[in-house]
Amino acid sequence: MPTDDWIALCPSPLDTAKAMEFVGDERAGGVAAFLGVTRAEQSSGGQPLVALDYEAYAGMAESQLNDLARRARERGPILKLALLHRIGRVGIAEPSVVIAVSTPHRAEAFEACRWLIDTLKAEVAIWKKEIWAGEPPTWK
Repeated sequence: MPTDDWIALCPSPLDTAKAMEFVGDERAGGVAAFLGVTRAEQSSGGQPLVALDYEAYAGMAESQLNDLARRARERGPILKLALLHRIGRVGIAEPSVVIAVSTPHRAEAFEACRWLIDTLKAEVAIWKKEIWAGEPPTWK
């Protein structure tokens, strides 16, 4: 794994400031970040969401995250990259995903973040369970 990549499944809250600090680079003209956060919503039965529980097949998910970083670097000139995903319980308004990249130009940084989150959601072996007040949990 390149030392310019920070890739992790994290059982504790994600430190967005540390991720941004990690991707800082004097060669960068663009630094972008994406935070996926748990939003307040209601079930079809009208109950509020309490939290999301994330589970991962760790060995496979870590390998897939490293592969995503490699593929992102093939798509464009990424200087540094942080790709962090929570596992366990994530409360309302807390981040479950932090993606941060630095690139020579801003457009590349935006594109890398978008591609990384879209591809992560489609391909990585991480699952979420919605925890509702007064209703059984549902897997997504």
